[in-house]
Amino acid sequence: MRLAEYFPSQPTRLWHLARQMGIGEAVGGLPWEEQTEKPWDLMPLIRMKQRYADFGLTLSVIESMPPSNCIKLGTEGRDEEIEVFQTLLENMGAAGIPVLCYNFMAQFNWFRTSTTTRTRGGALVSSYDHSLMRDAPLTEAGIVSEDRLWENLHYFLSRVVPVAESAGVKLALHPDDPPISPIRGVSRILRNAEALERAIQLVPSPNSGITLCQGTLATAGDDIPAAIRRFAGPGKLFFVHFRDVRGTKEKFEETFHDDGQTDMFEAMRTYYEVGYDGPARPDHVPTMEGEDNANPGYELLGRLYGVGYIKGLMEAAVKSAHATAPA
Repeated sequence: MRLAEYFPSQPTRLWHLARQMGIGEAVGGLPWEEQTEKPWDLMPLIRMKQRYADFGLTLSVIESMPPSNCIKLGTEGRDEEIEVFQTLLENMGAAGIPVLCYNFMAQFNWFRTSTTTRTRGGALVSSYDHSLMRDAPLTEAGIVSEDRLWENLHYFLSRVVPVAESAGVKLALHPDDPPISPIRGVSRILRNAEALERAIQLVPSPNSGITLCQGTLATAGDDIPAAIRRFAGPGKLFFVHFRDVRGTKEKFEETFHDDGQTDMFEAMRTYYEVGYDGPARPDHVPTMEGEDNANPGYELLGRLYGVGYIKGLMEAAVKSAHATAPA
């Protein structure tokens, strides 16, 4: 496993602290700050990659998407959005950026009902309570059925997977978060490991796999070590969000990395057992004392805590594997 962090596309204090912690891999968004070019054009991607490289960071994953709601809903304009997506993949290949983390959540991305839930020591985390959403009004998209989303996902993948193969870019599909359906009339289809496997088999390809978001799959009730083996075995595990939660898909909250419901050491040991050598990053960390919670889930101190905890687990997993290896 290669430990990474999510960084903005311009240097910040986090860039310095990450290097001091020994992180050498970056997960980035799209460079939206470019004024004269589109963020999926080749030169903005190259310049962003070089900013990381000049700082000692290798850009391993782009975790962002061009506008894609028409793609997901199957509405007018989806073919134009797909063309942009294809351009991004072609330019990622040309720039040497190997993985794109994408999702198929229509209307809204990851979703919470609170970003101020108190956890250990008064730290703030995000949480979700589905009972608060049962009577929420529909979005402007109205009722969006699961069948419609599956059809649209197939349409999308049939057009982008060949481009990803040609460009040498891996498509890492992220599960729906929260993994419950529907929310405000909009279905969520990628709710567990079984659904993710179905999705990547719609258009089978060595370049189509998943982002294993531990927190989402744990919320869904999946066994995390079993999910790791399920996707690592056939070579479909491209990226990892190493995080945890407490609760169920109906009601859950984020946690510190050492305070959730998953056996995190067993998860880490499983990554080593299956030989996973891709990027992994902490995600959705608590907001700690002295921070203003302006960016819930992505403030600084919780990231430092998460990185330190994950590095300890990595070392323990390696030593455990050596200790149990036959002489």
